[in-house]
Amino acid sequence: MGFAIEKKIFILLGLMVLFPAVCTSQYTPSRATYYGSPDCYGTPRGACGFGEFGRTVNDGKVAGVSKLYRNGTGCGTCYQVRCTNPQLCNYDGVTIVVTDYGEGDNTDFILSPRGYSNLALPNAEAELFAYGVVDVEYKRVSCQYSGYNVKYKVHEHSKYPHYFALVITYAAGQNDITSVELWQEDCKEWVPMRRAFGAVWDMANPPRGYITLRFQVISSAGNTYWVQSTNAIPENWEAGAVYDSKIQLND
Repeated sequence: MGFAIEKKIFILLGLMVLFPAVCTSQYTPSRATYYGSPDCYGTPRGACGFGEFGRTVNDGKVAGVSKLYRNGTGCGTCYQVRCTNPQLCNYDGVTIVVTDYGEGDNTDFILSPRGYSNLALPNAEAELFAYGVVDVEYKRVSCQYSGYNVKYKVHEHSKYPHYFALVITYAAGQNDITSVELWQEDCKEWVPMRRAFGAVWDMANPPRGYITLRFQVISSAGNTYWVQSTNAIPENWEAGAVYDSKIQLND
């Protein structure tokens, strides 16, 4: 009888220690601010190179980040950000997509106005904006793009056929794209593209004809694998054009 009681007490104490860890360890404390925008959306000139996608994706709830930028690998990742002031902010906060690099006053996030306002309780947006910088906590979450495959955008700086630059968008889940390669048919080998900046990959004198691509992914579980799409980019590709990969990424 005494052993059973001691066992129950031990289990209860163990749960009391474990429960706070489960509830709080997922979030990281930080600070957030916002940047100006004439229409409250993001900016098409972000350091990730997303262009219009970076302005309007996720209904404009986007952010520039500092250490989470990770030399461009963090471009396109998603985070749940919530303000820790219960008088001004709602509990759920906002899910944002990283589309830019930015440094603030000890902040990890510089949010678009749409993103920042979604931190607030109803009718508390103006007071929250008056603060300028707020304490937040955040965690990485899966990006959700219902109905969208991964898309390849030929960057506007591309010059057919001598210079090819590429941006990969709509990569769902918690996946990091760490390498991109083109198939060189005459040499029968994969040739790596260079990360030019942010999420922009480029190559001088790309292979002629249609372009076969593959990209390397690190999943949320830490697994590394290659994803390949055949005939993804047509022979006569154009700068600014967007092509469907027919691929969907998930967790």
